[in-house]
Amino acid sequence: MQLCTIYKSSKKSETYLYVEKTNDFSKVPEPLMALVGKLQLVMTLDLDRRKELATADLSKVKQELLDKGYYLQIPPPEENLLETFKKNQKHPQEDV
Repeated sequence: MQLCTIYKSSKKSETYLYVEKTNDFSKVPEPLMALVGKLQLVMTLDLDRRKELATADLSKVKQELLDKGYYLQIPPPEENLLETFKKNQKHPQEDV
């Protein structure tokens, strides 16, 4: 059984910290703790009983918990809608 406890960052939107034991942040580097700020308990999971996680790669979470003692889940970068729009537009000179 591989348990982990998940906490939500108070400073960074959609950022979660997974640790091996509830309230044990001893393996988390101090600069990272300062970056995430106050942590709010979300849930405790038995990773061995899961086939997948909602927004994180289950095997990566398990491996990082074993290797480092924590896993940091950060949101994917936001899409720059203006850049996407520009890339999808045809240049007027292409039609000539």
